[in-house]
Amino acid sequence: MREDLKFVAVGHVDHGKSTLIGRLLYDTNSLPPDKMEEVRQMSEESEGVLEFAFVMDHLEEERKNRVTIDTAQIFFRTAKREYVIIDAPGHKQFLKNMITGATLAEAALLLVAAEEGLQEQTHRHAYILSLLGIEQLLVVINKMDLVDYSRERFEQIKKDITHRLGEFGLTPLLVIPIAAKPGDNVARRSEKMPWYAGKTLLEGLDMLQPAPSKEEGPLRFPVQDVYEREGEKILVGKMSSGILTRGQEVMFHPLGKRATVDYIKVFEGKREQAEAGRSIGLVLKDKSALQGLKRGQIACAVSPSPKVSNTITATIFWMNGEPLRKNEKLYLKCATQQVLCKVKKIRERLNSSTLEILEEDADLLHETEVGKLTIKTEESICMDPFEQVEEMGRFVLMRDTDTVAGGVVH
Repeated sequence: MREDLKFVAVGHVDHGKSTLIGRLLYDTNSLPPDKMEEVRQMSEESEGVLEFAFVMDHLEEERKNRVTIDTAQIFFRTAKREYVIIDAPGHKQFLKNMITGATLAEAALLLVAAEEGLQEQTHRHAYILSLLGIEQLLVVINKMDLVDYSRERFEQIKKDITHRLGEFGLTPLLVIPIAAKPGDNVARRSEKMPWYAGKTLLEGLDMLQPAPSKEEGPLRFPVQDVYEREGEKILVGKMSSGILTRGQEVMFHPLGKRATVDYIKVFEGKREQAEAGRSIGLVLKDKSALQGLKRGQIACAVSPSPKVSNTITATIFWMNGEPLRKNEKLYLKCATQQVLCKVKKIRERLNSSTLEILEEDADLLHETEVGKLTIKTEESICMDPFEQVEEMGRFVLMRDTDTVAGGVVH
């Protein structure tokens, strides 16, 4: 079976991300045949220069029409595997997509333009990658054609970005000099950079490893809904981590109710067990145990228990123009749980580009700033440290229906 891998592509505005994505799709023959032919024709009309803006315009149109490309993901394939690019323009959309988990990446591709070097969003994206725990990272120094393929310029930016990432606890697997528009070092090795003997971008991508299985983690099954079929109540949801088996005794948190699994239901029928990543229906033996069970309860092993509390210590990235105020009431969403909460303390507010501490024990947290908070929830909530169970350790904060922050639990 051919494996697949999701990675997020980020970079400062105008550093060439759209052109690179278009080039990847073209070089891997991942566009529909009619679009490939149109690109070739446009190339001939423009004296051999491939017009990748056209490729991305086509993708944008498909996104709007919801045809084959969804709002956040783009697909291509190499001989080794299939890839999903999580393309989220800007730090706000990036963090919203990543923190909710629907598009959680296993790796990241960070672009830096050779002529401009590191910019504000470069620093900010690097911090967000570290916040989200993305350790597999490729850096591409793009637009090398605009600096005459200068080795000295590449080495300087490589030194700068490696140092900056190190301050955030990140080490790039590779730093690759490319020129996305003409295709240098993307799918084919460039003759214009004989001083670079490393891998092309596609070879670098094929080095990445899919995320390890979450089956070895603690059992976490967030209940999404309760259905009734033929007089039988079924708890439905997606396994976040661990393994659930028929006959197993489980504890539903934060309610604190025990129950025994009668059987596990999937589309194909019944199963003896379910693993992390699988969507299932859960039927309990003791029907009285269903009382009080609803969306937001988390099925866990009886021992050891996760942390169930109404006090959370977390780091957040604030994404709204209206600042966060100390003691402000918001909604906190983690997995399928949603509760009202109050920010009891902004212990530190930091510049997300430099990590400079701007203020301690602050009253406000402004857009694009990082906050280290103490949050009090109106009801107890079941959460894990992000490093242990990602889905149970990341959350969003909402004002009514607006997502205003993403964060992780420590």
